[in-house]
Amino acid sequence: MVAMSDAESSPAIERIPYDEFGLFHENAAEYGLTYDGPPAVQRAEVAVGDGRAVSALVWGDVAADEIEVVFVHGGSQNAHTWDTTIMALGRSAVAVDLPGHGHSGWRGDGAYSPMNLADDIAVAIASLAPNARLVVGMSLGGLTSMELAVRHPHLVRSLVMIDITPGVNRAKTKAVVDFVNGPQSFPSFESLLARTQEHNPTRSESSLRRGILHNAKQLDDGSWQWRYDRSSHARSEAPEPDAPGATDAPDATVAALSPLWDDFERIACPLVLVRGSLSPVVDDDDVAEARRRQPALEVEVVDGAGHSIQGDRPVELAALVARVLG
Repeated sequence: MVAMSDAESSPAIERIPYDEFGLFHENAAEYGLTYDGPPAVQRAEVAVGDGRAVSALVWGDVAADEIEVVFVHGGSQNAHTWDTTIMALGRSAVAVDLPGHGHSGWRGDGAYSPMNLADDIAVAIASLAPNARLVVGMSLGGLTSMELAVRHPHLVRSLVMIDITPGVNRAKTKAVVDFVNGPQSFPSFESLLARTQEHNPTRSESSLRRGILHNAKQLDDGSWQWRYDRSSHARSEAPEPDAPGATDAPDATVAALSPLWDDFERIACPLVLVRGSLSPVVDDDDVAEARRRQPALEVEVVDGAGHSIQGDRPVELAALVARVLG
């Protein structure tokens, strides 16, 4: 009897190929976009100190000072969440990977507050898109973009905040937190896809599959693991009740005490707030407080979209961004 080696007795590990720039044809096909070949997009990195770098996707074959829009994703996401929206928009853009996400370096102190994130991405934006006409930020990226507008106003000439206000709290973000706080690793791609589908019922399977390939990596043993720094997420999408920007109070009176609301009021550029019609993250009280703080605020609602509007209704969001750009 001949004994088999471990390699011979173990089942072969199925490797799922991943080409970061090889999936754009799927985005185009799913949403009926014209596709004449791979778009002009490349990765860029900008050092931000402490041995870290902020990574970003640069869309369009133009000089840095001609980039029109900057996109900033939400917690547990990455720059590729904007792919379909940017393709439908057809404008030059930079999509940033927040520190601790995607290909950007992780903070050693684990301090992923909107203020710290804003200071980090300001360095990258000043290098990659110093004259951008518009900054678009979703969820954690929206609060980060808000702080960018307050702390580095020369980089934010106009701002779109997607499905977020300083009135965010644990109750409003429960569905997001339940997903983000799940397992770090999964035995197979199928198990990771199944969990993602469970928590994202408004998204197509092909869209979620692309999102996973961009946001997770396959390890040597065949298992899959999220790319983002999970030490950030207890305080990114759902702040503690006593943290800045968080309140469990049902009325806007107490919410107005938040320091982040004070920063919201300090935004000096044109501001648009976009809500998903199916999302619980921004409620009517939030909108009322936002209007009180920013009387010129424009509010848009995207029908059929949950919290991740760029994932649920990317073409409609692109049309909205195009209108803001004029």
